[in-house]
Amino acid sequence: MIATALIAFLVLLTGCTVGSESGTATAPPEPAVEVTQNPASGTEDVNPVAPISATASQGTFTDISLVNAEGRAVQGVLSPDRTTFTVGEALGYGATYTWKGTALGTDGKSVAVDGSFTTVEPDETIGATLNIGDGQEVGIAAPVIVQFHESVEDKAAVEKAMTVTTNPPTPGSWAWLPDDNGSRAHWRPQNYWAPGTTVSLDARLYGLDFGDGAYGAEDLSLNFTVGRSQIVIANAPSHRMQVVRGGETIMDIPVSYGEGNEARNVTRSGIHMVTEKHEDFLMSNPPFYENVRERWAVRISNNGEFIHANPETIGVQGSSNVTNGCINLSLGDAQQYFGTAMYGDPVEVTGTSIDLSAADGDIYDWAVSWPEWQSMSALA
Repeated sequence: MIATALIAFLVLLTGCTVGSESGTATAPPEPAVEVTQNPASGTEDVNPVAPISATASQGTFTDISLVNAEGRAVQGVLSPDRTTFTVGEALGYGATYTWKGTALGTDGKSVAVDGSFTTVEPDETIGATLNIGDGQEVGIAAPVIVQFHESVEDKAAVEKAMTVTTNPPTPGSWAWLPDDNGSRAHWRPQNYWAPGTTVSLDARLYGLDFGDGAYGAEDLSLNFTVGRSQIVIANAPSHRMQVVRGGETIMDIPVSYGEGNEARNVTRSGIHMVTEKHEDFLMSNPPFYENVRERWAVRISNNGEFIHANPETIGVQGSSNVTNGCINLSLGDAQQYFGTAMYGDPVEVTGTSIDLSAADGDIYDWAVSWPEWQSMSALA
């Protein structure tokens, strides 16, 4: 009986063991590494500032780069876990870029990284220049002017890409002004700048579709500071001119304004702005004179108006207006004022028969009312 029971126990134990082995599952193989590219290989007309990346799933990058047609590697960042490479610089227009590298899967197998794409090639690129230098100090009436070298079709898109930041916060608006040499956008505060205001422009124009097949040639940036408050008060009937700095009159001098018999000689009423100054300047006003050397010349409009010295009118300065539109001063007064003048200083002319307007040049910003100025925005 004992032997029979032992045999039965062994049979039962063997049966349990066999059943356990038949229930063991075989582990599935590790999946191969998969590389995803954004944009996908073969894509054309990619924007050169669009996000560009490559991602490895079920593995990591052993090495990875994006190179241009000359073989130069584009700057980029590989994530700490080595699964994502992100391009870190703008690409060129009309160029082909190729992925190169190796990815290692969790299955221990390596695969080559390849593939390419092509960026958009514009019909033309449009550049722009600024009226203010980086780090410059300007007067309280200075606008930010972006002069585009060609006409801009999609002004709204361009305006959205240009951001002006001020400290302290200052209400202002872009306006697009007529221009025969392209397109021109001015940003002007609602009122004169507060002295000491810091201003920055961030214009993300490269890669931006300007419309009609054109794209932005480059980004623009600018930082400047508003200096002291100085305003010229120029009332033509008084035959005098005051220079007011920080609310205090620092000059009150006799002058002569434009004679009013001919429209071309009328000093325009309205807020002008200092744009440049020259110790010596050759002036012409055909048929009256040509290439006449004038001293201490401060330009206040591109219609030919200057504040400058003119010894020939010294006898009537303070009593009569006889000039061809400029504001004439004595040599001493002109030199003194010249030393105080800064780009962006307002010159407030009153009391004449013709107002400053678009016909008088490219800077007449303060001759436009604030509601009208706002309506000249492409986003209005």
